[in-house]
Amino acid sequence: MNIVIGALLVLLLAASAGVVFARKPRRQVLALSVNGFVLTGLFMALQAPDVAYSEIVVGGVALPIVFLGGLAALRTEEKHPEA
Repeated sequence: MNIVIGALLVLLLAASAGVVFARKPRRQVLALSVNGFVLTGLFMALQAPDVAYSEIVVGGVALPIVFLGGLAALRTEEKHPEA
């Protein structure tokens, strides 16, 4: 069991680094979602299924959808120079 937890912690480190080092906001949101799913696996390995279910809903699905909605609202159209 310790090997599984160690492997999940390494995956969590990689997913967290992906969130930090991603340059584009959409990739950051995708990495954040992956981070939520890895945390879900870690919580299941630590025998905390209620926290894992909350994490999969909030961290894996709801929060990325909110962030993508915010990014879509912030999109600006390219302005063409007047001729």
